[in-house]
Amino acid sequence: MTRDDEDNLPRPRPARLVRPPLDLWAVAELEAYIGELRAEIARAEGEIAKKSSHRAAADAFFKRPL
Repeated sequence: MTRDDEDNLPRPRPARLVRPPLDLWAVAELEAYIGELRAEIARAEGEIAKKSSHRAAADAFFKRPL
C-alpha cells in the first residue's frame, strides 16, 4: 500500500460517549455526571465556533469578485 492509498482511507473515529449504567448511581453522582457532560458539550461548541470562524475567514479571503 502506498502513502497515497493510506491518505485516502477513512480516519478511524475515536470512541465517543460510553453509556454507563445510571441506575446504580446516587443522585449526587448523576448530578456530577450531568456537569461533566455539560462541560464536554461546551468544549465541543467552542471547537465548532473556532472552526466556523476559521472557515468564514478563509471564505472571505478567497471570495471571488463578482
